[in-house]
Amino acid sequence: MSVIVYSTPSCPYCTMVKNYLKGKGVPYTDYDVSRDTRRADEMVRKSGQMGVPVVDINGRVLVGFRPNDIESALKR
Repeated sequence: MSVIVYSTPSCPYCTMVKNYLKGKGVPYTDYDVSRDTRRADEMVRKSGQMGVPVVDINGRVLVGFRPNDIESALKR
């Protein structure tokens, strides 16, 4: 399973996503798009969005903290 979180340090919803994944014991890779322009560009290509968090779970891209959608994507 591949889980990527695109986030910024000042984003409370990003923290909520990461805490949710940690609580579920789901390993993930976190990219700070405020410091990594290459990853920021990647995030925009995947999501069409500039806002964070963006979560990529096995290629399913979710924008924002949406626990039900995260749970659904994790089960696939």
